[in-house]
Amino acid sequence: MPEARVTLRNPTGLHARPAKIFAKAAATFPADVAVEKDGRRVNAKSTLSLLTLDCHQGDEILISVEGDDADETLAELVALVEAGIGEHEGGGAAT
Repeated sequence: MPEARVTLRNPTGLHARPAKIFAKAAATFPADVAVEKDGRRVNAKSTLSLLTLDCHQGDEILISVEGDDADETLAELVALVEAGIGEHEGGGAAT
């Protein structure tokens, strides 16, 4: 099962809008995707589940993928996190 540790760079962490963006991106792939923080693992295709992790800027998360296109799925989701999940580091939405 491919997995990667990434640090949240966006100012709001994995809350509301970024969690929704991440979950929607994960849902576009057939593979099962999970996100883990501090030993707590949730379904990454569920915005509400992601919100329960209480992730903030600077937190490290583990993204794990299992199933069809696992490597491609992981690469896309890691790139999304590294790009700030639709936000830039100064706050607000990226333009």
